[in-house]
Amino acid sequence: MTTYEKSIDVAVPVRTAYDQWTQFESFPSFMEGVNWVRQLDDRRTQWMTSIGGVEREFEAEITEQHPDERVAWRSTSGPQHSGVVTFHRIDDQTTRVHLQLELEPEGVTEHIGAATGVVGHRIAGDLGRFKEFIESPGGATGGWRGDIEAPPQHIAD
Repeated sequence: MTTYEKSIDVAVPVRTAYDQWTQFESFPSFMEGVNWVRQLDDRRTQWMTSIGGVEREFEAEITEQHPDERVAWRSTSGPQHSGVVTFHRIDDQTTRVHLQLELEPEGVTEHIGAATGVVGHRIAGDLGRFKEFIESPGGATGGWRGDIEAPPQHIAD
């Protein structure tokens, strides 16, 4: 697994940044290579991506979600990955969005992308486009305020 961490400050309140991030179906508006996202239910999403000429369809499960604080997920099919995005209040009108992503590259193209820094640049670009999207007039498209608790961790005997 390769871990990526990136942050960006956006000129909107925490609630606005968080609410927009919960609108998964809007991700193609600012995430390069994301063709579409479908929200299947409160916990599950289905994705179609096209990166480096390779199309992938997969599902992801939200493992933890707390309004104005964090959204964590893991893939349940397709490329193995997991991540968490957290929202930090800088002041009333500024939020730091911090993304941590763990990704298991598949195939030659993804291994090269990870080794050359292309993946990290793409993540930084996606966060930059999120900033442009959320700060633009009429950028915010809604939000989901539900709370999803992380499943209890079982300790092996």
